[in-house]
Amino acid sequence: MGYRIAADLVVLLHCLFVLFVVLGGILVLRYPRVAWFHVPAVLWGIGIEWLGGICPLTPLENHLRALGGQAGYQGGFIEHYLLPLLYPSGLTRTMQLVLGLLVLLINAVIYIRMATRRKPSPSE
Repeated sequence: MGYRIAADLVVLLHCLFVLFVVLGGILVLRYPRVAWFHVPAVLWGIGIEWLGGICPLTPLENHLRALGGQAGYQGGFIEHYLLPLLYPSGLTRTMQLVLGLLVLLINAVIYIRMATRRKPSPSE
């Protein structure tokens, strides 16, 4: 039971990381120092997609499931609702490249907006 919970927490962490990669730039608009964490996360996410790599969280989750005696992703809320977001069926190499490009474009727009935002002068 403990390994299954640990595996579910890894999936939750994975989903939160993906959300941070895709939408973390919004946090950067409000908290610019978050960029120190967000930019490397975006580069990692794009690299995984474009190079066809596997995030280390995936084998960790699978290892924990194996230790817990599980085979596959059956049952439970997390497995049913969150896993398809990370591992959609029919994911092709072209789709991975497009997803990486979308992440790049979304964040480029946010960072360009932040860089061109007018800062108030001390007299205002």
